[in-house]
Amino acid sequence: MITIDNYLDKHYIHRSNWLRAAVLGANDGIISISSLAIGVAAASSTKEPIILATVAGLVAGALSMAAGEYVSVSSQTDTERADIEREKKELNEMPEEELNILTQIYERRGLKKETARQVAIELTEKDALGTHIRDELGINEISQAKPIQAALASGTSFIAGGILPLLIILVAPVKGLEYWLYGFSIVFLVILGITSAKTGGAGIMKAILRITVWGTIAMGLSALVGHLFGVNV
Repeated sequence: MITIDNYLDKHYIHRSNWLRAAVLGANDGIISISSLAIGVAAASSTKEPIILATVAGLVAGALSMAAGEYVSVSSQTDTERADIEREKKELNEMPEEELNILTQIYERRGLKKETARQVAIELTEKDALGTHIRDELGINEISQAKPIQAALASGTSFIAGGILPLLIILVAPVKGLEYWLYGFSIVFLVILGITSAKTGGAGIMKAILRITVWGTIAMGLSALVGHLFGVNV
């Protein structure tokens, strides 16, 4: 028997929060670490400085991504909580006005005035605060901010993405290393694009094109900077 919970779980939107953080982290890990390594490799004749810069960038990048995601999403959470507290106060002080607001919301969604009023009354009787949080503020289980989940997904996926170019550095020759890095990074980005598109139910070619074009620009500019400085280390 299909229940409403099982049915809703099949929709891709339920994956949007953690998928966004994970794809952003992995994409940033691949591009950032590859770009950093390419820039150093373009100005280096030995592998040690490249490895050192890559490992440092991997650690710093993962911590920065996790911390940044946590702070950003926490700010959203604070805003949501403030709105919920305000809604509690308004429900206590002016319940009739809040009922009218709900009625107007349902009218705009296509219900007749009498039906909208009846729906507003019944939902208010069942769970007034929950109804206003969902229908007036637009906060639900899908959109609700989850700072720790976002931080873990972002930091972990950054490491997963950043380790890939590090492995290439360890096995590829120093001469022409930037070309090895670019080639394999594009492959990694294509795989990431396909995976994220399938997980999120989006178009595969569009995801691949978007992720590879910006990755190429970032790595190309990093290589250019390394060549311009031209310092052998």
